[in-house]
Amino acid sequence: MSEFKGDSTARTPLRPTTMFISAVFLLVGLLGFVPGITTDFSEMTFAGHHSSAMLFGVFAVSILHNLVHVLFGIVGFLCAGSASRSVSFLLVGGVIYLVLWLYGLIIDLGSAANFVPVNTADNWLHFGLAVGMIGLGAVFGSKVKKSTRAA
Repeated sequence: MSEFKGDSTARTPLRPTTMFISAVFLLVGLLGFVPGITTDFSEMTFAGHHSSAMLFGVFAVSILHNLVHVLFGIVGFLCAGSASRSVSFLLVGGVIYLVLWLYGLIIDLGSAANFVPVNTADNWLHFGLAVGMIGLGAVFGSKVKKSTRAA
């Protein structure tokens, strides 16, 4: 039975999907602080392209980058409590990652503009996250709209 009366989306995978995505962001953010999983851990800086730490030896990370992932995961968990907030998290989060992808393509990765930092692997991961999150938000968003019209 739904904890939200009239909310037919409670039986869909919307909120579990949002929680799963949030858990992945939280886990990735925390793993960025684990030596061994993050190579060149001792070279990690708070922010900037000078951080040579690499999550799984592939993705550029810094303390700021890791904290952003942790925060993103926490926000996702907070949004997972309702269908409309879950959809908003997916859509807005997807747009944020689309902007990050474009930003990563435009900047010189060796410049001060690369304050997060990002590398080519991060850029393509951001693109995949953008497409996936926007796609999920659009699919689930249409279901939320249908269920609110039917209620």
